[in-house]
Amino acid sequence: MLFGADNLDTLVNWGLGVDSTAYIAKMLTDPAAHGIDLDRTAVLYMATGSEWPETRLLVEQFMLPLLREHRVRFVQLARTGQLKAAGITVLDDSRCPQKLYDRGPWTLWDEMEAVGTVPQQAGTRKCSLRAKGEVGDRWITPVFAGRPFRQVMGFNADEAPRCVGDEAASKLPGRTGVFPLRDWGWDRQTCENYLFERFKVNWPKSYCTFCCYPVSMGALPAHLERMRAHPDIAGQVLRLEYTAMSLNPNAKLYGSRSLLELFDPRLPRDRACLDAFERELDTEWALYRVRRLFLLSATGKRRVLRSVHRVALGSPTDLEQRVRAEAAAHGCKADLDPRYGRSRYWLRPRGEHLPMGEELFTTGPAHVIDKQDPSFERKWQHVVEPASTQLTLL
Repeated sequence: MLFGADNLDTLVNWGLGVDSTAYIAKMLTDPAAHGIDLDRTAVLYMATGSEWPETRLLVEQFMLPLLREHRVRFVQLARTGQLKAAGITVLDDSRCPQKLYDRGPWTLWDEMEAVGTVPQQAGTRKCSLRAKGEVGDRWITPVFAGRPFRQVMGFNADEAPRCVGDEAASKLPGRTGVFPLRDWGWDRQTCENYLFERFKVNWPKSYCTFCCYPVSMGALPAHLERMRAHPDIAGQVLRLEYTAMSLNPNAKLYGSRSLLELFDPRLPRDRACLDAFERELDTEWALYRVRRLFLLSATGKRRVLRSVHRVALGSPTDLEQRVRAEAAAHGCKADLDPRYGRSRYWLRPRGEHLPMGEELFTTGPAHVIDKQDPSFERKWQHVVEPASTQLTLL
């Protein structure tokens, strides 16, 4: 850390998006009038690792010069590893920031790719909490050590529930959440208009390239246009989703809809995204054994445990031959995707009543690691007939 912490009393969370950017830009026109002492303030940014290129460019073109001009302390943070014990990394801590660090040692993409899944829409935004909320809190806790401080959140006037939720969820000692955009009555459109008048650009939404929320945000058409403008990024996200859906057909990026089905190969710009996807698939593949247990928790909710084991490596064609042979040997039907190369079969289909087990063999890009819950084997043996786990692979 380049600066002492004992003089801080205000933090500004900056997600790079329209709302928080509009607040910072407006506040810096007259910090004192907005109740900000810049000598006692730091702006916090938590790098997730998959921000859109145009957002990074606009930040470096317009906002970093503004932070340098006003000597604003800008702290850039990231998670160091997947496990919480790995801690966090301070990417930069400066009053003269020269660049935006868009990723740290670990990213959300790294985690999604390694476990073969996509972000989940159901429940709380766990991905955001892991890559942003937890990271910021772990920097804040030792810096303030319980001293009172204000944390400015960029929730606009249309997001009153988020303000209430933030106040209810905050457990940091000494923290008071502050919501200036709500207090000013600035909604999303007002923030967008301000940034356009100030910088003469349309400031884009800030979110990960593989975010699952564009549908619920009503932003799917704009999201697809972004994909078409960056076909290489589209190809990477399509591969992430395709791998996840190979392990679990229900793992569509947008809940009931997949990203892949939204591209029309007859349209040139969509075809460019699909071509990039096919290039992403031109890599080493693996045959995976995937098992799932569907259990009832003590509270009566469904609980799912998963085991993934990499059985073999090879080309899609060679692995398909193995899948065909093993499926036939076990009296199962092979499910083949002749267009993109995935092949799989269910040795144990999913049942209808809990508890139950599911078991399949599937191929996909060899990015997924072996992983299972420590109690998985014991519970599998308890739920599934032991004889069914004694497999003879060809």
